[in-house]
Amino acid sequence: MKVTIITPTFNSAKTIGDTLESVASQDYPDIEHIIIDGKSTDETLDIVSRFPHVAKVISEKDAGIYDAMNKGLIAAKGDLVAVLNSDDLYVGDTVVSDVVSLMLLDNSNIVYADLDYVDRDDINKISRVWFSGPYRREQFKMGWAPPHPTFFAKKELYERFGGFNLAFKSSADYELMFRFLYVNKQPCAYLRKTIVKMRRGGYSNISIKNRINANIEDRRSWKVNKVKMPFWVPIFKPLRKVPQFFPSLVKS
Repeated sequence: MKVTIITPTFNSAKTIGDTLESVASQDYPDIEHIIIDGKSTDETLDIVSRFPHVAKVISEKDAGIYDAMNKGLIAAKGDLVAVLNSDDLYVGDTVVSDVVSLMLLDNSNIVYADLDYVDRDDINKISRVWFSGPYRREQFKMGWAPPHPTFFAKKELYERFGGFNLAFKSSADYELMFRFLYVNKQPCAYLRKTIVKMRRGGYSNISIKNRINANIEDRRSWKVNKVKMPFWVPIFKPLRKVPQFFPSLVKS
């Protein structure tokens, strides 16, 4: 099973090295790493050029990060696809092999896992833990969603159900996972392991305004899929995140 990892970049010189090293160190033998760059003006592409494992680089103007992800999906030749952003990195060198092993063992189309939020300057400083837990479809009604950087899905799902909806500015990842898991009921497996470190400061979390906009888009995710969202979902979704700020309790 070939695995494609898509990394969107734009002026990512400060962090892309960690991302590239974490993919290059994987022990899985068949990985296609694709870089979709938005015409960076810093040293991003110079850094990428130092990593011979990178299979393809596309550098051109795009309409945002989700447009870049869709370009990666079009270019992907793998049977299994994941997105690893340019300020995220895999934890350990067995992430991809662990995901593939579980997918084959469980006969699933999707695998997701746990994620740690880390300081932008010190990736060993954990500020928040996203413990996903085993999947139950009805959990979406309680504000649940898996962390997208840990989300591995078979490429055939993108071909059947579509890629990222560019009408969404900050929640296209949530809408896609909702579409795959809740609407189309695809079988998935949970890898009870932290596989990604995510630097804090992503678009949807960078300000209160953006967080509010993301919540509005979450509601639209249900609407565009012709599913009625229970009124309590926007309330429970942020409440579910409170324990994540107490790593010792979440991991115990």
